[in-house]
Amino acid sequence: MFEHFKEHRQEDKSISLLHFLAIHYLHGSPRDKDYDRDMQLPFKTSNDCISVTAPAFIPLSVELSVIQPVDLPQKKNFIIDDQFILPPYLSIIWQPPKSC
Repeated sequence: MFEHFKEHRQEDKSISLLHFLAIHYLHGSPRDKDYDRDMQLPFKTSNDCISVTAPAFIPLSVELSVIQPVDLPQKKNFIIDDQFILPPYLSIIWQPPKSC
């Protein structure tokens, strides 16, 4: 596309890129002296375009069934009771000082 634009610029120095695009894409494909070159531009023929249609079927309802029951083992957590028993000397810290 840019090579063809440079060819147009050599013929007419005042042509801008927007004017070039308008000539080649907004006004159809007029048969001029560089028609064959114009048809090499991207998206000028249907060979450059791809259209894909994929139908989507949405079911009205979905039914799931389990053929074999799944047995999930339950993990048992063991808590040792003595982890939560505070030693008696820790409570001494929060006592006011005693004079002897």
